[in-house]
Amino acid sequence: MKVSAAAVSPARLLSRIAVAPAVLVTLLAALGPTLAPHPAEEAIGIPFGDPGAGAPLGTDRLGRDVLSQLLYGGWGLLLVAAVIAVLVTGLSGVLGAVAALRPRIGEWIELGSDLFILLPAVLGILLVLTSWPDAGPLGLIVLALLFGVPYCARIFTAAAARVAASGYVESARAAGESLGHLVFREVLPNLRAVSTTQLGLRFVAAVYLVSTASFLQLPTTLGASNWAVMVRENASGMLLNPWAVLAPSMAIAIVAVSVNLAVSAFGRGDRE
Repeated sequence: MKVSAAAVSPARLLSRIAVAPAVLVTLLAALGPTLAPHPAEEAIGIPFGDPGAGAPLGTDRLGRDVLSQLLYGGWGLLLVAAVIAVLVTGLSGVLGAVAALRPRIGEWIELGSDLFILLPAVLGILLVLTSWPDAGPLGLIVLALLFGVPYCARIFTAAAARVAASGYVESARAAGESLGHLVFREVLPNLRAVSTTQLGLRFVAAVYLVSTASFLQLPTTLGASNWAVMVRENASGMLLNPWAVLAPSMAIAIVAVSVNLAVSAFGRGDRE
């Protein structure tokens, strides 16, 4: 039976509307260096100057254009967060499928993940990156995998268990198909909804994680004009030029909140 477009369009339309602000901010971050009216490090006025013709959002603590800093400072943060989200979701999906298909292996995966679930992620990042200052984004990505995969893998395991018990997976097992075939051809393709939802949630979590690490100035290679670093450096002039802090804070919040809303709308659409 063919489902009419009108029957599914409201939920899909809601998810697209919800994610639109995040898409806009991401595009501005990607195209930022070409759109910025001034070089990121160029001082154009007095520190914490008021918004004006040459600086619509005023200046920061060093007299640099806040708008230019904003346009230069988002791409690195969002790119690292996206890489973390994709890697965490992909690895968690594979581990969850393996754990559902091979319970004995699943017990070892669950045992090994308990340690990282109990440890706060921020504490682990502080301990590792302060003792390994040259780790940069790569070190942050590795740590995000260690602390993000265990929890996410358990969600995939629960979802994959239902698929693993289905008739077509049992038939594939009886036919002697390999574990790789079962994971990538039988189980994971039937976890698309879970994968999409987790990808969105992992991206939001990664944005917060990368922002926190950047705010603490741990992976310094993310750049001096990073949104989170802008918040930290300009907090002292909040009363002089609030936009120096509000603009990067709002950019981070818009991306996180709109992706969260889109994930929620997508989940409601699947249940309907």
